[in-house]
Amino acid sequence: MPEPSAPRIAIATGDPAGIGPEISMKAALDPKVAAICRPIVVGDPTVIAQHAKAAGLTPTLHVVTDVRDADWSPGTLNVLAAPMPQGATFAFGQNGADFGRASLSSCSRAIHAALVGEVDAVVAAPQNQTSIAAAGIAFDGYPSFVARETGLDQHDVFLMLCFGDKRIVHCTLHVGVKEAVALITRERVNRVIHATDAALRRLGVGATATGPTIAVGGLNPHAGEGGLFGHEEIDVIAPAIADAKAAGIDVSGPFGADTMFHKTGIDAFIVMLHDQGHITAKLLAYNQTAGLAIGSPILFSSVAHGSAFDIAGKGIASPAAMIEAISRLSGASTLAKH
Repeated sequence: MPEPSAPRIAIATGDPAGIGPEISMKAALDPKVAAICRPIVVGDPTVIAQHAKAAGLTPTLHVVTDVRDADWSPGTLNVLAAPMPQGATFAFGQNGADFGRASLSSCSRAIHAALVGEVDAVVAAPQNQTSIAAAGIAFDGYPSFVARETGLDQHDVFLMLCFGDKRIVHCTLHVGVKEAVALITRERVNRVIHATDAALRRLGVGATATGPTIAVGGLNPHAGEGGLFGHEEIDVIAPAIADAKAAGIDVSGPFGADTMFHKTGIDAFIVMLHDQGHITAKLLAYNQTAGLAIGSPILFSSVAHGSAFDIAGKGIASPAAMIEAISRLSGASTLAKH
């Protein structure tokens, strides 16, 4: 049984038709998770029960509408109810507007619980963007959703991918390359550096005399090669780094995005584009990467893999990435209380 002071982690179950509910339950029931936090799964109780049956899981489901009514006894799985739309028919491995709405409804309920202090952090299972689009909901990833749900501009919450001792932060995320380049301004690069420094400190990373160390990658090949391949590094990125240094942040760059990950002694790497970070993470830590949304007032993490319709309902989905995400936030939640 977890300590009464252990952080409360809300686990939003993601797309009902995918593996989200299964890996959410498996993670919540994992002994390593139970030892470091008090997990509560957020989603439709009927869907969760069907996933449990399909996966051969037999926990005692304790359904609540208020986190204060949770039962943290061993073998009990707390479920914070976030029902699917009335009359919705559930099926494994299928797209549907109701499923898209349900995935964001469970996430919204978990975020609200964090905002009002009912839980200490939120971890979200994978959603399916096709189903969300079918519901007519504008969505380009969890960081922008967290921003909107917490009253921030959609571009002011950033994604930090975490695996092993690596942390990769993205200046831009789910936008076309042309729009991403337009978003990369001196102000925005400076903002992502500050958000990274603040998140690392909150996570207890880089507790040295100078604080966390951050390396920033360039936009162009070879970080522009002194202007031969583009001037964004000279005109935008380097000045933003200088601004952050003047504010006392231990940051360096810009470096070529293809080589900077070999640097040692770096607490976080910042990249300009989605693929600069995601390709690295998915090659080095396939299906074991946690994604932290940084820059918002709540602690939020998600997994860096999809909803896996092909194995939904088969009971074989691995909760490894979910456990990694929870572990990252449990430490930060504990630190945030002191």
